[in-house]
Amino acid sequence: MRLEILTLALIVGACTWAFRFFPTKVDLSGIKPDGVLARFLAATGPAAIATLFVASLLPMVTGGLPVPLVIGTVSVLAVFAAARSVVTATLAGSVGYGLAVWLL
Repeated sequence: MRLEILTLALIVGACTWAFRFFPTKVDLSGIKPDGVLARFLAATGPAAIATLFVASLLPMVTGGLPVPLVIGTVSVLAVFAAARSVVTATLAGSVGYGLAVWLL
């Protein structure tokens, strides 16, 4: 593995961890619902979906038909369209991608 890829993975992993850890430790009762911090924290759900998408895409850029990527992406889009829940869509994408990898 190239050092650039490893470095990028560590940076993205640290940022993802920070997005999940720090909001649970900060008192958010005093922030404005339409403020910058509230909008920033609301964007962490879509950021999680983008992270899963990129994580599933990287191993497949070397070639071949990206069937697990397609199944995971379609799962996310379909469940989000039906339920309008970022959490449910993220879990559906993870399950769809995992099952596709396992079955193939």
